[in-house]
Amino acid sequence: MARYIGPVCRLCRREGMKLFLKGERCYTEKCGIEKRNFAPGQHGKTRKSKMAGYGVQLREKQKVKRMYGVLEDQFRRYFEQAERTRGITGETLLQLLERRLDSVTYRLGFATSRPQARQLVRHGHFTVNGRKVDIPSCSVKPGDVVAVRQSSRKNASILHALEEVKGRGVPEWLQFDVEAMSAKVGSIPTREQINLPVQEQLIVELYSK
Repeated sequence: MARYIGPVCRLCRREGMKLFLKGERCYTEKCGIEKRNFAPGQHGKTRKSKMAGYGVQLREKQKVKRMYGVLEDQFRRYFEQAERTRGITGETLLQLLERRLDSVTYRLGFATSRPQARQLVRHGHFTVNGRKVDIPSCSVKPGDVVAVRQSSRKNASILHALEEVKGRGVPEWLQFDVEAMSAKVGSIPTREQINLPVQEQLIVELYSK
């Protein structure tokens, strides 16, 4: 499946905020936002145009896409699925993205960033309901059990991530068993539990034009 493989610090700089795409590095002085908090490119320092309307909506969409590591076609499909689902479209969109397996493993602390979680999933380190799943976009539902495979429980990257993100906490919709290195999906996440600084209504307005 296609994915962005270019430099990621420039993505944070373009959005003017930390998207936490590099895990631990984002919490140090080496973070691109800390060192160069201006848009990338030759005219990044002098670009001071004030956005309105379409520009604001576009930036919000790009921000969410980059946070979850999905490209335009896939993101559009998520939106269309959210639009067909009963409820508030913007919230449903975030719920669909949050329930991706790579996002769930990141939220559980098995990876320090979503890109790392995606890689670990692709390498087959996790199971869903006892079966190995290596598709990052796999959507979990209430009652599903996500766990680290028995053969991967001593994986250095996973153990390091668990140690590094101890203070981050696990969302209430995931019932985490640290000893078993597994978690049960207790419910669909609410908007309050998806702690992201985004205005999803702007995305709905953009796609509704």
